[in-house]
Amino acid sequence: MMGGVSSTSGRLDCDVLVIGAGIVGLSTAYALTRRSPGTRVVVLEKEPGPARHQTGRNSGVIHSGIYYPPGSLKARFALQGAAEMVKFCAEHDIPHEVTGKLIVATEQQELPRLHALIQRGRQHGIPVRELGPAQIAEQEPHVRGLAAIHVGTTGVADFVAVADQLARSAQDAGAEVRYGAAGEVEVIDRRPGRGVAVRTADGAVVRARALVNCAGLHCDAVARRAGDSPQARILPFRGEYAELAPEREHLVRGLVYPVPDPAFPFLGVHLTRGVHGGVHLGPNAVPALAREGYAWRTVRPGELAGLLAHPGTWHVARRHWRYGAGEVHRSLSRPAFTAAVRRLLPEVEATDLRPAPAGVRAQAVLRDGTLVDDFLFAEGPHTVHVLNAPSPAATASLPIGREIARRVAGALAER
Repeated sequence: MMGGVSSTSGRLDCDVLVIGAGIVGLSTAYALTRRSPGTRVVVLEKEPGPARHQTGRNSGVIHSGIYYPPGSLKARFALQGAAEMVKFCAEHDIPHEVTGKLIVATEQQELPRLHALIQRGRQHGIPVRELGPAQIAEQEPHVRGLAAIHVGTTGVADFVAVADQLARSAQDAGAEVRYGAAGEVEVIDRRPGRGVAVRTADGAVVRARALVNCAGLHCDAVARRAGDSPQARILPFRGEYAELAPEREHLVRGLVYPVPDPAFPFLGVHLTRGVHGGVHLGPNAVPALAREGYAWRTVRPGELAGLLAHPGTWHVARRHWRYGAGEVHRSLSRPAFTAAVRRLLPEVEATDLRPAPAGVRAQAVLRDGTLVDDFLFAEGPHTVHVLNAPSPAATASLPIGREIARRVAGALAER
C-alpha cells in the first residue's frame, strides 16, 4: 500500500488503465477496444486535452522508415505505420498528403552515407530515386546539393487531429479519457496477483487489472513510481524550430532533409512544408533543463538534479560534447542557425526566419551513455511500460498500439 491507495480492496474500475493521452497512449486504447471489444479502458492525461507534448510539437512528417536498420522495431513499425497512417487519415478526413521527400548531400563526405541509405531503402522495398544537382533543382529550385535521393512514401499529416480521432474512436467503443487533475497520476500501488491502483491529483482512485505506461517525457518516473527499475532514463532534448516568413515560403516546395549522422538518433535541421501550409525549419537538439523544458528559461531543479545524478547523462556529455556544443551554439545564435539552414537553402537570410514553437524529445539513455536507438518496451507485474518512443512514433503509432495491446493481453492473464 502506498499513500493510502490500496489495490487489494474495492471493485475494479476498468480492465486496463493507460497513463498518457499522446498519440501512442490513445492508439493503445484504440487497439485494446478493437482487439477485445468490451475491454474496459481508462486513459489518464494530466493536460487539459490530448497530444500536448511530443505528438503536438513535432514537424508532422509521416516517415517512410528508410533510416532504420532492417529488423528493428522502428523499421518494422514505421514501414507498416506509414501506409496505415495514410489510410487512417483518408478514412477519417484528416488532413494529410503523401509528398515524398529529398535527402540531400551537400558535402563529399556525406555521399557514402547517402548511398548507404539508397541500399537500405531498397532493402525495405521503399521507392527511392537517385538525383543529381540538375534533378534536385527540378524538384526544389532553391535547394542546392551534390546528390540526393527522393523517397516516395514520405508525407505530412495533422497528428493532433489523428490523436483526437483515436480518442473519439476509443470512446465510441466504451473507453473513458480523463484530463486535467482527474488524469494526473500521483500514486501507484501495484500488488502481484491483485492488480494496480492509481490515485489522481483530484483524490480519485482508479483500480485496474493492468497498467500501460505511455507517459512519454515522464515514462521512466512513472515506471519507478510503479515499483519497477527501468534500464533507461529519459534525457530530454529540446528541438527548436523556426518558420519562413510568408513572403519567403516559395523557397521550399515540400520536404528536404540533410543526410543524417548515424552516430545520433536525430535527423538534423530540415525543411518541412506543413499540411496546413507554412514552412518549418529545424529542429536542432539541445539538452532541456526540465522534462517539459520548451525554452532555456524553463528549469525544474528537482528534475535537473535527477538527470545530473544519472551516470548516462555524464557519459553522453563526455562522448558527444563537440556535437552538443554546436547544437547549443545554433540555439543561442540566430546567424549560426541560419547557416545550418543555408547548407540546404542558400538563399535564406536570418531576416527570413520567424520563431516557432519548440518540442522536447523523450530520448532514453542507458547508464553507460548509450542513446537508445529503437523503441523500447518493458514489462512488470500487471504492467507494460513504453520507455522509448520518440520519432517515428507518430508515424508508427497504429502498429505500436497493437503491439502494446498484445503485451497487455499477457498482463491481463496474470494472477
